Amino acid sequence: MLSSNLAVASSLIACLPNSSWGFNLPLPLLQQHSRHHHARRSNPQYLSLNMEKEDHDQSLLLDNTNNPTRRNFFASMASSTLMTTLVSSSLIPILPAHADDAEGSTKSTADATITDKIFIEFKGLSAPGDDNDNPDRITIGLFGNDAPQPVSILKQVVTKEGYKSKCKPLDTTRTLQKEQLEANKVYNSCVDKEDTVGVNYEYSTVWRVMKDERIDVGAVSGKFIARESPIFEDAKSGLVHDAAGVVSVRRGDEAGYGFTIFPGGSSSSALDEDHIVVGRVIEGMDVVNRLNGMPVVRNVSLTGGHNTKNAPSRGCRYGGSEYYCSENKPLKKVLLDKTGLL
Repeated sequence: MLSSNLAVASSLIACLPNSSWGFNLPLPLLQQHSRHHHARRSNPQYLSLNMEKEDHDQSLLLDNTNNPTRRNFFASMASSTLMTTLVSSSLIPILPAHADDAEGSTKSTADATITDKIFIEFKGLSAPGDDNDNPDRITIGLFGNDAPQPVSILKQVVTKEGYKSKCKPLDTTRTLQKEQLEANKVYNSCVDKEDTVGVNYEYSTVWRVMKDERIDVGAVSGKFIARESPIFEDAKSGLVHDAAGVVSVRRGDEAGYGFTIFPGGSSSSALDEDHIVVGRVIEGMDVVNRLNGMPVVRNVSLTGGHNTKNAPSRGCRYGGSEYYCSENKPLKKVLLDKTGLL
């Protein structure tokens, strides 16, 4: 391997300007000269007559550091090639500069500090005849230090005052006059209350349940559909869905105002990729388990698989006929009846 690498190095030298290595002849002529010179040096008479001159010339060449000789060059090439061979043979291990470069660091939600608490009471989860005097309520501990911006938004949405959000721009591309008039009415109503009424979870629902994978909560509807969705920002805390009851929001603005509860029992890799962990359920895991076990609509044979849309489309909210509008939707309507800060 060493000889073959030296041969490659020799071919590379041919591509370099001769002046940069102190050569005055093309490489093939230099190689021929080298073979002739080696034959002459094997003659004892030549050695005795020219030894002193050779030593003198060699000392001059070695002392000229600004003009490296072929002997020095090939010696350095041999050393470099030997090091490359050792590394490629795993004789000399190469370690990453930092341990974090080899694997992304994660942080357990059990170690995250709970800075705030919110509560949510569900309506419709328990049947009227069920022996359940207590409301179906969960308490969520929020990680304000690890996800400050999303936590700040959720703390506002659960209050009656809500989160102040701008109205979406008016769509003037409707082809039917009736539809355009309706769009104008919704927009004007939104603008009138833009500065006084914020978005909250009033009349919002549990809109999707994928058993052991995710429970999607808080799809706002009605008078709030004309509002801009918040853009949830990721602070790169390293928190992942490592336990049942972890609460997260989708990064960006694709999922509206909703949040997701991880029920546990399956891989959370899909959630870890595009969600921001904001807290965990600290009270009411029995309610989470009941939500996780709710019967849902299945349209697998019609759609070809589970739908993974991140929020119900406007068409679905208005009773669209698309099959995916009902995919994984609970068979009974479950509302977020009461919400607030603790």
